[in-house]
Amino acid sequence: MQQIITPAGSVSGSVLLPGDKSISHRYGMLAAIAEGTSVIENYSSGADCHSTLGAMEALGIRIEKKDRTVTVHGAGLDGLRAPAALLDAGNSGSTIRMLSGILAAQPFSSRIGGDESLSRRPMDRIMKPLGAMGARIAARDGRYPPLEITGGKLHAIDYELPMASAQVKTCVLFGGVFADGATTVREPIRTRDHSELALREFGAEIDIRGKVITLEGRPKLTGRKLTVPGDLSSAAFFIVAALIVPGSTLVIHGVGLNPTRAGLLDVLAAMGAQVQVQQLEQVSGELVGDILIRHAPVKGGVLEGATTAALIDEIPVLAILGAASEEGLTVRDAAELRVKETDRIATVAENLKRMGVEVEVRPDGFHVPGRRKLRAAELDSFGDHRIAMAFSVAALAADGPCVIRDAEAASVSFPEFYNTLQRITA
Repeated sequence: MQQIITPAGSVSGSVLLPGDKSISHRYGMLAAIAEGTSVIENYSSGADCHSTLGAMEALGIRIEKKDRTVTVHGAGLDGLRAPAALLDAGNSGSTIRMLSGILAAQPFSSRIGGDESLSRRPMDRIMKPLGAMGARIAARDGRYPPLEITGGKLHAIDYELPMASAQVKTCVLFGGVFADGATTVREPIRTRDHSELALREFGAEIDIRGKVITLEGRPKLTGRKLTVPGDLSSAAFFIVAALIVPGSTLVIHGVGLNPTRAGLLDVLAAMGAQVQVQQLEQVSGELVGDILIRHAPVKGGVLEGATTAALIDEIPVLAILGAASEEGLTVRDAAELRVKETDRIATVAENLKRMGVEVEVRPDGFHVPGRRKLRAAELDSFGDHRIAMAFSVAALAADGPCVIRDAEAASVSFPEFYNTLQRITA
């Protein structure tokens, strides 16, 4: 599908976002292994999160879906059933990596894979810690999906992550749920803590001391009524849209503002962006609030170290903001971008080049020069949802209409994206 995006006169009005993708995955999995029924409101409408639900159904869990409310009838820690066929994670790295921690502890074997893009994403980073816990996992060429997981009893480990990854941390913790004793994960850099908060919400005993997380095995998880906050990573696209289009004022309601994710707002504030948080409250253990954005010039800046790790999903759209900023944007320590749905360093650079912006590419990042006028161009999502949405935002500030090829990729995380974009730029 091709989408034509015309330049916007302003970005204005209000937005209510679909549920946070990261949180939806975790609630869906934990609800399935909890005892009793969980009702999850504002569950993500994205295809990735519904891949998670499909996998849980294939493991014998009864799930009811009505609008954005999902009801999961949990089977307890020992209630999953062997799947009849390959578990399909679709395009979702979150599904295959996190669910593998649960599958590794089951008294049956399973296979899990996904689409062509997912099949190119490395899985050795989860295979190593799960192997240390006693799991047996085979992969194509030793590291790529599909994975063949021979389930069995796991033992607790003390594991130091070689690189910052919330997905790998979650995989180990989810395996640790089934192990006797305490499983500890040590992070080099603190990553998003949705898994820790969700485990605690369902009743697990978990100790969080900075970058060291310890989970007591075999907890009694109990079904809950939960509400998923709006997805801050999705909000980032509209925030940047309002910042780069003159005359814009936008309010985004009910956004998840977890401190391990809200570094985006700190970075934007440091750049001089006019972004304010309003109506802050706690919902299902997560901080939630409204965000008010007004157009204003931004300085630009540098993303590196822990900041890069915290903003890894938002970097493609922040590159667009960098081109519109006074000083440009430099990104370092972002080698993880090379193994996302696409090589996002390469795809960001390619599309910006088509719009007349020469990006200095480095092995672990890039530099986008500032004060650039964006030219109308034919742009490509390369099948990556975040690239599709980031360059749809860039097109709003171009000097003419742009075409986004394979725009349907956005539906992986945000099926309503183009309708929402059209409404606030009408």
